[in-house]
Amino acid sequence: MSAPSFPHDELDTLPPAGLFVGVFSTDSAFERRALVRSTWASHPRSREGAGDGDDGVGTSRTIVRFILGQPRKDWERRIQLEMEEYHDIIILPVAENMNAGKSHTYFSWASINAWVPPVYMKTPVPPPLFSYSNASKPPPPLASHDPSDAWQDLSSPQPQAWVRPDFVVKVDDDAFVMLAELEARLRLEMHAKPPVDGSSSPRTTIHRRSDTPPRHNNGSYRKLLNVQTNTYSTFQDQDPLIYWGYLVTNRLHRFMAGELYALSWSLVDWVARDPSVKELTRGAEDKQTAKWMKMHPQAEKVRWISERCWIYDHPRAGTVYGHGFLFPSEVRRVRKSMSSALKHLLQFAASSSLPSSLSWDTETQAIALPSSDSEQFDTNELLTPYGRTPASWAQSSVSTFHVRYTPPVSDLGTLESIEALVEGSEMSSIQPDTTSSLSTTSTQDAVSRAWANREGRNARYEGKRVGGTIVVHFIKQNTWFLETALALLEGEDYTQAESQKQDILEDCDSDETQNIFDGQRTIGSLDLPFATYAETVRYGRR
Repeated sequence: MSAPSFPHDELDTLPPAGLFVGVFSTDSAFERRALVRSTWASHPRSREGAGDGDDGVGTSRTIVRFILGQPRKDWERRIQLEMEEYHDIIILPVAENMNAGKSHTYFSWASINAWVPPVYMKTPVPPPLFSYSNASKPPPPLASHDPSDAWQDLSSPQPQAWVRPDFVVKVDDDAFVMLAELEARLRLEMHAKPPVDGSSSPRTTIHRRSDTPPRHNNGSYRKLLNVQTNTYSTFQDQDPLIYWGYLVTNRLHRFMAGELYALSWSLVDWVARDPSVKELTRGAEDKQTAKWMKMHPQAEKVRWISERCWIYDHPRAGTVYGHGFLFPSEVRRVRKSMSSALKHLLQFAASSSLPSSLSWDTETQAIALPSSDSEQFDTNELLTPYGRTPASWAQSSVSTFHVRYTPPVSDLGTLESIEALVEGSEMSSIQPDTTSSLSTTSTQDAVSRAWANREGRNARYEGKRVGGTIVVHFIKQNTWFLETALALLEGEDYTQAESQKQDILEDCDSDETQNIFDGQRTIGSLDLPFATYAETVRYGRR
């Protein structure tokens, strides 16, 4: 059974979720705050999504603020000036720290002071009614990166009051967040039908581990509440209890990784009020938050929602979570490749003998798949409950664990070097001559072809607005941050080669088009945009 696709067909019929996004920062991190303001906090492709976007409707209720502890004496004046200029800094009544209570203080502050814009426009499904729906406050001074709808409403004769957020999000400042992607996931989760058996929550005790790992819900949005009608029922008169992020599991712990996680409003309110939580504020903050969720009086109803595919570390990080910048088109190719391999293996398991399309390699003691499947698979590893998966399934075309990143060619141009950081791109897979330099003709040709054959944003997002990367983490240098911005926010929707091909398709009828493209492929040369197989061989592409 294939996994349901994202985004859900009913996404745009639902009212946008209210998100208060708190970016944890420090007094001296002005440059990083400036980068966030000018990129993912405000950029149209972060707030509206890919393609034509949605005019910012989805993130019209998403607010980004920087969360600081008390600044050092020498920095007080500068922080005061920055607050006056940008209106996006929150100073918590706690000494600056990471694992000594800052997160708890943030959620406690948010339970009193976090507000977001209301729903400004009508949607087929009206806004849900929760216990906090009637709380409101006049709009505060706006930041330059706040939603355009909020600015427009503020200039009206009677600005609408702001309301409580549906989610309070904690983000590290070494994370790059695509706001439209984040809001779409949380919007669907807010409207999702909770599992009746509490299967998305771990055991309530925080001292004992379950004998079997809990099942964590990864996409409960596929079953929505009353989306087919124009009526909306609450969760049986109960607010949603959602703990969302990247689930990390090991022998001792299960928690949402600290680069970004979200708590629904009722969880935030409970965390701020419960006296037992206040005794568990020191230690690794993301692990402490998971402990709080297990202590909740309705812990069995807290929905632990894990998003794994689209939260990862920067390609240069060298961590186990790092790989190239990822887009939906590459994920589809990977899934297709894995599906093909698994199909062969299931045939083998069912028949207890090799299908005619397979052969057994006596030297490696593994199944040799047809030439279209490049890797060999050991069925004894794959067809057991705890068997290993093939190494290539965890292999990146860009990054290698614990190995410092090296570009495929040493002297690529700026945009070519960004393309080389895209997972699965032709540029990332160039095998240069021994010189590893553009000085050789063959390497120059390979780079030119890879650049011309790259995918435009429309192809990478498969014509959809959302469905790609949510968070890139472990961005330890500002250079890496700018690389991420160029990879995820910039670039044309259609490359020159894609536009040329589309023009030809539009100018020719179907019969003529078939004759033009039979046996041909694009190689990206300006002099010869299409090449036959023989010409391709001459250019070094087999």
